[in-house]
Amino acid sequence: MRTLPKLIANLPLAMVMGAAVAEENTFNLNIPAQPLAAAIEAVSKQTGLQPFYADGALVGKQSPALKGSYSKREAVEKLLAQSGLDYTFTGDNTVAVKAPAAKSAQKAKTEEPVVLDTLTIKAQKANVDQPFGSYLDPSKIALARTATSDTAQMLNGTPGVSFSGGGGISSRPVIHGMADDRLRVQVDGMNLISACANHMNPALSYVAPSSVLSAQVLAGITPVSMGGDSIGGTIRVNSADPEFAEDGKAPLIKGQASTFYRTNGDARGGNISASIANEHAELKYTGSTVQARNYKAGGNFTTQNTKNGSDVVGSSAYKSENQSLSLALRNDDHLAVIKVGQQNIPYQAFPNVRMDMTGDDSWFANVFTKSQFQWGNLETRAYHEDARHKMNFLADKMTTPTRNMPMDTHGVNQGLSVKANIDMTDKHLLTVGSEYQRYRLDDWWDPAPGSMMMGPGTFWNINAGKRDRIDLFTEWEGRWTQQWLTQLGARVGVVEMSAGNVKDYKDSTVAQRAEATAVNGQNKKQTDVNIDWTALARYTFNDMQTYELGAARKTRSPNLYERFAWSRGAMAMFMNNWVGDGNGYVGDINLKPEVAHTVSATANWHDAKQEDWEAKVTPFYTHVENYIDARLCQPGNGVTCASPSSGFNLLQLANFDAHLFGVDVSGSKLLVDTAKYGSLTGKTVLNYVRGRNNDTGGNLYQQMPFNATVALEHKRGGWSNTIETQIASSKTDVQAVRLEPKTAGYALLNLRSSYTWKHLRIDGGIDNLLDKNYALPLGGTYIGERSVAGTAVPGMGRSFNVGMTINY
Repeated sequence: MRTLPKLIANLPLAMVMGAAVAEENTFNLNIPAQPLAAAIEAVSKQTGLQPFYADGALVGKQSPALKGSYSKREAVEKLLAQSGLDYTFTGDNTVAVKAPAAKSAQKAKTEEPVVLDTLTIKAQKANVDQPFGSYLDPSKIALARTATSDTAQMLNGTPGVSFSGGGGISSRPVIHGMADDRLRVQVDGMNLISACANHMNPALSYVAPSSVLSAQVLAGITPVSMGGDSIGGTIRVNSADPEFAEDGKAPLIKGQASTFYRTNGDARGGNISASIANEHAELKYTGSTVQARNYKAGGNFTTQNTKNGSDVVGSSAYKSENQSLSLALRNDDHLAVIKVGQQNIPYQAFPNVRMDMTGDDSWFANVFTKSQFQWGNLETRAYHEDARHKMNFLADKMTTPTRNMPMDTHGVNQGLSVKANIDMTDKHLLTVGSEYQRYRLDDWWDPAPGSMMMGPGTFWNINAGKRDRIDLFTEWEGRWTQQWLTQLGARVGVVEMSAGNVKDYKDSTVAQRAEATAVNGQNKKQTDVNIDWTALARYTFNDMQTYELGAARKTRSPNLYERFAWSRGAMAMFMNNWVGDGNGYVGDINLKPEVAHTVSATANWHDAKQEDWEAKVTPFYTHVENYIDARLCQPGNGVTCASPSSGFNLLQLANFDAHLFGVDVSGSKLLVDTAKYGSLTGKTVLNYVRGRNNDTGGNLYQQMPFNATVALEHKRGGWSNTIETQIASSKTDVQAVRLEPKTAGYALLNLRSSYTWKHLRIDGGIDNLLDKNYALPLGGTYIGERSVAGTAVPGMGRSFNVGMTINY
């Protein structure tokens, strides 16, 4: 499994040989029964599929509802199943829809062939799919693979989304001011969990950007069938869907090889994939690797560095390798996909955490089945994930030659799910299902040889941590008329948590044993009964206006660290920090689940053909009961906390009352569209969010200030070019108790271009063209070399990026 670097080293040869897999996406579709033309437009918008059909061919025809995971071919097949129309895929992204062929062979010989007038349905912008959902443009996903190795950053530019800083491949998305475990993040249907006291391995870090073929963001008002145990929203990322050979045709052999380089941080890597398939089975391999040195800011930002220059962001280097193998089997209306994968991260440094990742080895197995029936479809999934995570100090944080503090974590995450989508009528869809998740965690710190403090025994941070969750849900969707759609859902879940006995490094005296003894005497078994519901409505006023309104109650139980991180010793508290602020944390066994009540609305205006202009506005408000926030550490278990002299705080978690509100605005306008010069489109996204702790009157942590993205996109033939400005106002609404640093406003200029010719794609770009020196508003506190409070982690300076991909 570790031969991947040698394989990547031969990428140029592999690219010439052209080994790779055609990437046909799997898309999570939720399209109600409606006129067939509108349904095809919805599929086109979400998948990038380009349908061709004669004027009037779809008039008067209705489509069935589509809800579940579909490839482009499967979506078209179900939409047209009862239409009496035939279709032919003329390419990976184009399909021709036509009247059925003549039934009589003699008639076919004597009649002139029918020639259809064709029109192209472009990818539509109308929100005729899941309410409050955002789908990433497939072309944007492809371009992002050259610009970033952090999968979460591929969501950049999505309304309502910002990012909490971490390692080079481990930032965490923030939706409407809520991040990390407050979001439900699914990778190929698996609900992944970070196995680390510093959350160095968040869910999206387990998948490489090269493996992402589709992504969906659902903010706040998430249907109960798409996520539980979360209050901020759902992110669903999927890799390629299996592609089978046509019946009676030769085996389908396809592949891809790509490589990239970014100047800032000397980041380089690549990926390869290959598949072979007949009409019933497909075997596919994918592999990727990336590594980078420390990156540079746009100028000097600190006087604390001693190992690096004042413009170098210490502790930002990383290396990662991913591999997977999948087998897909198809028979009539049944599909099964078995996928196994492995990730090895030899090192990943963190500029906002006291420790670094010195090893992260994980593997997974994921089995998915889907069956179509006359009544609807049935989906099942079973998965197993095993993560072994190690932390210590890498070179930049080695303040002394012998500095050493080994920390180990082992997490096992298993899940089962079943979901049935039942076509009650051609206008009503019922979804019922259940999920089970079993999570086990051990977190221990071996003694450091020669250390008087960290020894002689092993420190147990969490021992035999257990978190089991089982949910039942039902959801009903009705398309009452062509104007009105409603969706109602309810979800009930039970979360059981517990942990075993803990232990300090030393237990030779009563005083040293006192805190662990007090913790071990507590009842650690906790059971939460969580109830969620959602109510959504969409009204299509006419072909230029659509309005949506939604309300939801969402619940999240605390994670294992929030409840069971136990030590009030300063050193141990500093090792438990999953928010990147440099402070120390202790949990609370008696924390209550967070309960969020959200209301949101969307107004969407566009031209009648949905090709010229669009404007969308989404205000939202969320009130959270039992919001888990921080306060200064209070005495407990016989120990009194005191803030150390380094200027950071020691904090403990507690429940508070809080609220968040804001608005997302997005729009686009086709400025030029000619055969000679191509098309030029202006696009913009504006986001604002504010969060307050109602009990303390203070600000919530890591709330992104007002920010905007303004872009001009030009397309002509195989060329695609973008000039983009990213703007953020100053961050002054910070959380005092966490010593959150204030940041100045900034504006960045980015250039990107790509050219596709037959089987070759070339990507290029310049990020931060003017080499601006700026701080990341949600990047946390910079402790890349020394643990000193007050400096925000800076953003990356200018970087020239190039990439090349060959498909066969």
